[in-house]
Amino acid sequence: MEVPRSERALSSPSSPCEEVIKNLSLEAIQLCDRDGNKSQDSGIAEMEELPVPRNIKISNITCDSFKISWEMDSKSKDRITHYFIDLNKKENKNSNKFKHKDVPTKLVAKAVPLPMTVRGHWFLSPRTEYTVAVQTASKQVDGDYVVSEWSEIIEFCTADYSKVHLTQLLEKAEVIAGRMLKCCVFYRNQHKEYFDYIREHHGNAMQPSVKDNSGSHGSPISGKLEGIFFSCSTEFNTGKPPQDSPYGRYRFEITAEKLFNPNTNLYFGDFYCMYTAYHYVILVIAPVGSPGDEFCKQRLPQLNSKDNKFLTCTEEDGVLVYHHAQDVILEVIYTDPVDLSLGTVAEITGHQLMSLSTANAKKDPSCKTCNISVGR
Repeated sequence: MEVPRSERALSSPSSPCEEVIKNLSLEAIQLCDRDGNKSQDSGIAEMEELPVPRNIKISNITCDSFKISWEMDSKSKDRITHYFIDLNKKENKNSNKFKHKDVPTKLVAKAVPLPMTVRGHWFLSPRTEYTVAVQTASKQVDGDYVVSEWSEIIEFCTADYSKVHLTQLLEKAEVIAGRMLKCCVFYRNQHKEYFDYIREHHGNAMQPSVKDNSGSHGSPISGKLEGIFFSCSTEFNTGKPPQDSPYGRYRFEITAEKLFNPNTNLYFGDFYCMYTAYHYVILVIAPVGSPGDEFCKQRLPQLNSKDNKFLTCTEEDGVLVYHHAQDVILEVIYTDPVDLSLGTVAEITGHQLMSLSTANAKKDPSCKTCNISVGR
């Protein structure tokens, strides 16, 4: 039996057919809160001796699902018809239960074998801390419920996007990437003080740093991958890098083949926008066998360096030739240190456009172009 999406929040992996699970609303039922206090006209009978869930276990956590199980006394166990699950983002764990009709995190499940799978991108977000508590319940012939006390409250955190989810983002990005334009350099803009500091304190080598939290909330590279940001986009009319930048008036420029060549791997990292018409694609270049390469290999979709929609490196007459996508803004992360002696540092003639900075920028969760159905 095909179950409507709104009834697929929970399921039993061992059940022969998917159990019907519903998101509760205020009109459907009102549960007592975790302290056992009932709302007026709740439709729940006085508490009787039903077993209280204990030793709750959360497992198989993904960005939009998890499995939950618990132990309970066998006494009155055969009277249990339903489980009530109270799921909250950690920062809201003290909020008033059923404050709004459309609160989507109060769930009721038929008493199916454990563990149960809780799945739903409309109420679970990636990389987010949650609290969960459980009650057992017995539905009476008149529609009222007898409930147990709430279990202890436990905490857990959902996971990052998996390769499957990132591949969905990748496919969406490919749709709007546009035609390919030639490029021959990577460049990085910073303030003069940055380059002075590199020369004085890091022996002339730019060092990888942990990526900020800009982009998709579920991106596995945010706050984890270490690298150096570069750009490679060119202006359509000149074929050269733009003279404006949001990151500083001094630019380090390096020939593309010194960073991107047959000895490196290319990975897709993210696709997002910031409430604007233009979109960003994050790519990662990692020297083969490097720590950055191993990190990406486990978490990110790998691209064919010679044939993809974003950034390519091909050989023509013994010379490496590079192309980049025209209709997205590419942000390239290189995972190893880069010595300033490999390129040049010079002041740009354009402006510092701060409005284009993506530092810790939040992704537009309503954009249909760059979002997938697994949270934001």
